Amino acid sequence: MEEMNKEKTRSFWLGLLTGAAAAGAVLTLVVCILIFVNARDKADNAFTSSKPSGTNPFNIGNQTVEKSDIIDDEVISKVNRIDELIDRYFYFEENVDEEEMKTAIYDGILASLDDRYSVYYTPEELEQMFTESDGRYYGIGSYVTIDETSNLPMLSGVFEDSPAQKAGLRDGDLISEVDGATTQGLSLTEVVTLIKGPIDTDVVLTIIREGESDYLHITVTRGSVETPTVKHRMLDNNIGYLQITEFDDVTLSQFENAYDDLKKSGMKGLIIDLRSNPGGNLDTVVGICDDILPAGIITYTVDKYGNREEYACHGTDPIDIPLAVLVNEYSASASELMTGAIRDYKVGVVVGKNTFGKGIVQQIYTLSDGSGIKLTTSRYYTPNGECIHEVGIAPDIEVELDTDLYYAEESVDTQLNAAVEYIEGQIK
Repeated sequence: MEEMNKEKTRSFWLGLLTGAAAAGAVLTLVVCILIFVNARDKADNAFTSSKPSGTNPFNIGNQTVEKSDIIDDEVISKVNRIDELIDRYFYFEENVDEEEMKTAIYDGILASLDDRYSVYYTPEELEQMFTESDGRYYGIGSYVTIDETSNLPMLSGVFEDSPAQKAGLRDGDLISEVDGATTQGLSLTEVVTLIKGPIDTDVVLTIIREGESDYLHITVTRGSVETPTVKHRMLDNNIGYLQITEFDDVTLSQFENAYDDLKKSGMKGLIIDLRSNPGGNLDTVVGICDDILPAGIITYTVDKYGNREEYACHGTDPIDIPLAVLVNEYSASASELMTGAIRDYKVGVVVGKNTFGKGIVQQIYTLSDGSGIKLTTSRYYTPNGECIHEVGIAPDIEVELDTDLYYAEESVDTQLNAAVEYIEGQIK
C-alpha cells in the first residue's frame, strides 16, 4: 500500500504497518468475495490433474500417507509424541479438533515451500474450486487480494451495481474486521467464510481507506450478484471501449459478441480495459488473443525440466485499428499474458500503471480422500521470451488514477482519458 499523503494519518498507518511486519509472510491470491471461493481459481491459471500415489503407505491415526524423504520414521515418531502430549496434558481439551490438526499439518508442508500460490485444499474447498458457475452468486460482489504490506485483505475490484458498490466500498479498501472479527493474518478462504452468508443478510466491514484518518464501518447487505465479465460501449469519435473483468469460461463468447457489436457500429479505435482483472482461464485468453493478434505464439510455458508448451493464434483477422490496453497494479496473471502479447506484437500501447507481476502457472493435484494441493509448476513467457513474474509489465503511457476525481460527483477517469487521447491521435 502506498504511503499515506496526509500527515494526520501518519501515526494511524504506522501502527498498522508495525503490526503487519510482525505477521511475517502472507498469501496473495485473487478471489471473488462471493458465496464460495471462485470455482476456477481465476487468478492463478490453475489446471486440474491427478497425481499417482507412491508406495509404502503407513498410517498416522486414520490418515493413510506415503513414506518419503520428508515424512520418515523420525517425523512420524515426533508427530505421535506431540499428539500423545496434547492428549495427556493440554488444558483446553474442548478446543482440540483432530481434523483441524491434520489440515494444519498439510497446510504447514505447503507453507514451507515459501510459495504463496502453493496451497492445500480440504475436500470441501476443492469441491468449491471445481463447482461450475452459472454467473450468479450470493455475496457482496467484489474481488479481494491479500495486501502484502499490511497483511490485510484488500478489495481489488468492486462489481458495478453490486451490494459492495451500493454500500460505498471502493477498490483499494483494506478490510480490518468482518462483523467485529479481525482479519489480520487470515487466509483468503477464511476471509470469504466470514463475509459470505445468506441473501438479504447484513455484514459489517471495518475498512481502512487511504485518505481517511479513522476506520470506516460499512454495512453491506448480501445479495444475488450477476457477474458479466465483459462490458462495452461506444465513446465519442467512434472509439470502442471494452472492459474484461476476468477470464471465465463464458468470457470468450461475451468478448466476441461485444467486439462484433462495436465493429458493426463503426468503431475506428479500441480501448480494452484490463484494470483490476485478476486473470483466469488460459484457454479463454488465448481465444481472445486469437481474435485480434497476427499469426504466431501468444505465450509459452516452461516447467522445471525445461519442457516447453506453446499457445499460438491463427491470425486470420488481426485488429487493424488503433488499440490501447488499460492496466493497473491489480491486473494480474492472464490479463498480463494478454497485455504482453499485444505489446510484443506492437498492435497496441499499454496505458496506466505497472501490472501485478504474476508470470507463473499452478496445477491442482487431487488426492485419494478428495482433498488436493495446488503447486506452482511452470513459468509463462510473452512472445518475445520475457517472464514478467514479480516484475509486471510497465505501461508505454504511465498514468495515475486520480481517485478524488474518479469518485467525485462527475466521475473523471484520468487513465481512460489518456487512452482516449492516444487513440484520437492515431485515428486517420
